[in-house]
Amino acid sequence: MLRAQSIFETVLYADDLVVAERFYRDVLGLEVIQRSDLFITLRCGDGVLLIFDPQKSSQPGRTVPIHGTKGPGHIAFATRPGELNTWRKQLRQLDVEIETEVEWKAGGQSIYFRDPAGNSLELAPLTLWGGKWKL
Repeated sequence: MLRAQSIFETVLYADDLVVAERFYRDVLGLEVIQRSDLFITLRCGDGVLLIFDPQKSSQPGRTVPIHGTKGPGHIAFATRPGELNTWRKQLRQLDVEIETEVEWKAGGQSIYFRDPAGNSLELAPLTLWGGKWKL
């Protein structure tokens, strides 16, 4: 049986793509690959984060199947050991409110905050799901 090897792209939704692009570029340091009136594409490690306008992505007649969501989504970004204090400082300097912090039984800690569209973002340790950093 074939198995999927990794998540290549992930999608979140935002009504204002200009504001979303600025947030993901300036706060999380993601590289903007492409932008249009439908979506922005951002590089995140080996993967891609797409931010779609939910009104436009849910319209029939597009090349790819329609998709969209109501309410906030969630995505967790992997953090390396020892980075959380630096992330806390960076978020505070950029006036991004930390919503909550969680200490995990599996080891490590997560920081939760929101993007301008209300999506829940997490900075999480790979140990949360038994992962390890590749050297």
